[in-house]
Amino acid sequence: MSIDSLAVLVPGNFDDDAPAAGLESTLDLFATAERLGVDGAWVRHRHLEHGIGSAAVFLAAASQRTTRIELGVAVVPIGWESPFRLAEDFSLADVLSHGRVQVGLSTGTPHADLLGDRVFDGDWRSFDLGYGRVSRFLENLHGTFLGDADTVIASPGNVQRPRLQPYAPGLVDRVWYGAGSLRSAAFAGSAGLNLLLGNLTSGEDTDDYGTAQRNQLAAYRAALPEGHRPRVAWGRCLVPTDSADRVSRDRYTAWRDSRLERQTAPQGPRRTLFSSDLVGTSEQIVEQLVHDATFAEVDEFRVELPYEFAADEYEQIVEDVVTKVAPELGWTPAIHRAEAVPA
Repeated sequence: MSIDSLAVLVPGNFDDDAPAAGLESTLDLFATAERLGVDGAWVRHRHLEHGIGSAAVFLAAASQRTTRIELGVAVVPIGWESPFRLAEDFSLADVLSHGRVQVGLSTGTPHADLLGDRVFDGDWRSFDLGYGRVSRFLENLHGTFLGDADTVIASPGNVQRPRLQPYAPGLVDRVWYGAGSLRSAAFAGSAGLNLLLGNLTSGEDTDDYGTAQRNQLAAYRAALPEGHRPRVAWGRCLVPTDSADRVSRDRYTAWRDSRLERQTAPQGPRRTLFSSDLVGTSEQIVEQLVHDATFAEVDEFRVELPYEFAADEYEQIVEDVVTKVAPELGWTPAIHRAEAVPA
């Protein structure tokens, strides 16, 4: 068992009356993650909340604060997006980052009663807001020329065949799907998308979170086109306490205890299952991870940071993960891997 890639997923929180401060803090955390040698930094996508509602804009900003780290979003609900306009936005962000953007998608439509009529004109409930929208987004990223071979667009100083601009080669291979059911996992596999497994999922024929996710992983791999091996990343909430002060340790413990009840049984009509939060010393966290059957199935690990904590606590958590947890799982910081390559 070993980790080839380590990423962090950041909430992107900010206060209602001071959004700039919170966004700057999140950008700083991306830079800190790169300095520590983490392979990827991702941000959560959140409409109508104190978080990142426009992921492409944020990742474009993050591309100017970093030089190496992968920059991702998990996950954009494609139902509220124009597949072509979204492709334009992420293509521009990817070009600015020199090919480091990772696009995570879902087919959810959060806050539908509030957003539907604002996003679309007409009867949006009759629109395809699901997998077909994902497919159209991917088609746009391929950069296929529009019209026939004789179709051109004239602009000042230039005549060209029309297609998505700027075209970002390779971005279509860096699209991920956040699966939470057997059906969505099978779709992600059939579409050849990379797979994100997070800390909640649907309980289908089981009340066990780990079993449900391993079933989804099997469905995903069974649906992959022959010879196609995309990336799979598994996420868990980790909160190591090694270098935390007493106040933060008490806050971490209270946070964990407040979430225990939802981890005991399926929640709600969709039978949502939640993973347990790993809070404790790095030794305790490693012990639990190495005995997790799902962890043995993947080689990319994503640390999901809680929503509730302060900027300095996020930095402490990431540093403890990088220096104390991940090395015990076979991971080496990117800077050390680069140094090990012969000149």
